[in-house]
Amino acid sequence: MKQIEKIYEAPPPKLRFIAFDIEVHNKYGFPDPRRDPVIIIGVWSDDGPKQFVNTDGDDLKIIREFSKFVLDYDPDVILGYNSNGFDWQYLIERAMIRKAKLDIGRKVNSEPSQGTYGHYSVVGRLNVDLYGFAQHIEEVKVKSLDNVADYLGVLPKQKRVNLEWYQIPEYWGDPKKRDIVLKYNLDDVKATYLLKDVFFPFGEQLTEISGLPLDQLSMASMGYRVEWLLMRQAKKFNELIPNRAERKYDSYRGGLVIEPKPGLHEDVVVLDFSSMYPSIMIKYNIGPDTLVSGECDDCWTAPEVGYKFRKDVDGFYRSILNFLIEERRKAKEELNRATDEYEKRRLDERQRALKIMANTMYGYMGWLGARWYSREGAEAVTAWGREIIMNAAKVAKEFGYDVIYGDTDSIFVKGDMHSLDRLVQSIIGKLDLEIKIDKKYKKVFFTENKKRYAGLTYDGKIDIVGFEAIRGDWCELAKEVQRDVIEKVLLKGVDEAVKTAREAIMKVKRREFDLHDMIIWKSLDKGLDEYEVDAPHVIAAKKAMNAGFAISKTGKIGYVILKGGGKISDRVEPYFLVKDKSRIDTEYYVDKQIVPAVMRILESFGVKENNLKGAGIDIMDYFRDR
Repeated sequence: MKQIEKIYEAPPPKLRFIAFDIEVHNKYGFPDPRRDPVIIIGVWSDDGPKQFVNTDGDDLKIIREFSKFVLDYDPDVILGYNSNGFDWQYLIERAMIRKAKLDIGRKVNSEPSQGTYGHYSVVGRLNVDLYGFAQHIEEVKVKSLDNVADYLGVLPKQKRVNLEWYQIPEYWGDPKKRDIVLKYNLDDVKATYLLKDVFFPFGEQLTEISGLPLDQLSMASMGYRVEWLLMRQAKKFNELIPNRAERKYDSYRGGLVIEPKPGLHEDVVVLDFSSMYPSIMIKYNIGPDTLVSGECDDCWTAPEVGYKFRKDVDGFYRSILNFLIEERRKAKEELNRATDEYEKRRLDERQRALKIMANTMYGYMGWLGARWYSREGAEAVTAWGREIIMNAAKVAKEFGYDVIYGDTDSIFVKGDMHSLDRLVQSIIGKLDLEIKIDKKYKKVFFTENKKRYAGLTYDGKIDIVGFEAIRGDWCELAKEVQRDVIEKVLLKGVDEAVKTAREAIMKVKRREFDLHDMIIWKSLDKGLDEYEVDAPHVIAAKKAMNAGFAISKTGKIGYVILKGGGKISDRVEPYFLVKDKSRIDTEYYVDKQIVPAVMRILESFGVKENNLKGAGIDIMDYFRDR
């Protein structure tokens, strides 16, 4: 039995933290370090807050004061939020322009330098950009510091100063408003410091598991995190580390989706296979080193695709997955015995990190950039997964259950609630894979589209999957109205949902809305000159650049639609250039945002668009029709 490199067991040493955040006087548009001075450098350390404020127009003074503070306080960890993407680069360039160095490392004359995955290294210290961890919070679409801190309950928006970056010059130039900018900076750096309690313990455990240094890990994708683990363990198996290779994209069939039964259903149970894909990889010994081409008498053969994998020797993937699962089992056992709160938190973060790493192994195997890439392995996993879901659905039907939906690793069933345990045990016995009752819905409704449903659990929680309410490319008002309509359908019925939609539409027509609720956010996935079509978000980004605002190639642009003639692209405007909401095209927002978002829900119940917005149609007409 080969020995696997053990995870570091001892708790980490006591570390000294500081968080920092800068503000820039950018009165000509997006901050330009060649032109715009730093006005505030906020710091929050274990001893509390501190600000270095530019009162005389000379930011070199506060840059030097910040540098001296770091050297004197001597932190082990420097925290930022998008600091790799903005703050460090800006401070380094400002110092260089002033013919100085940002000396903050534990070596004489050492300033931050950019390294792997775009992070900045600081000699002798960990520079951890928490924005990298926030990128994995799917529920938060626009991952600004205030949004993430609000979502995680670290610093709610109603308890902090909220400013847009383009408002800073106006407030800084007004002596009566300058304190607001100072408080805004303190709230930002406080939120960053407090976020360490959410992200840092998890990051520590991922570092211990993968071997990837924490400052690099925060910026690395999950694929790279898994790859570091594999490279770290490879020597224990005499496994050669493959070179990275260029590969063309080649799609393959994914998990099975059983067509949903549209409409509202009551008493629905979700049966979920625990870590289905890792379990398949272990059971059938899937990996590039166990794949056999040609004839094989002692192999597992994948359904549909026919790929064969050896039975007689443990593959690299199977060994690593067994190791991760065993380590997680031990961590959970220790967690159950632990009494110290710090130790309980550390062990809980460890078991979570181990679970995530194990569940990511399948995705890594099919990632084109992977050193241990195996398209055949990834395709075999999904083929076995489809067979398992079909067989589980067959067992459920034999027990008299109605299977109303299935997706990749779970099935939704409706039937005798008292026979669920027998059903679960029967599926486990026949398929030799762990399955559990994941959720019980009091009510759940499906549209005719796959991967789109909403349900009310017995404890009152509402789950929304696949609707615009959790997507980022619709305005906030459309998402809010759709969310309200979903809640009304589940809690009070379709009639109340229709009333809610009509009331929201009337408020828009009366311009009873906040301008920020009308912003449409869209990602830019390439340079503006690379777009062949002038889509609305591209036009908005070009307008922002013409106004002096720098736009990142992979960033997001927020825009609104204004009144006027011509195409939509002719009427877009970056949201921060619009001050008067009377310019907003309310007809566009009703016809192209709110009504489509609401009809995704209500059309399944026979509701027509005219029931929502038709001129002269009274709401009672809808109810009489019903």
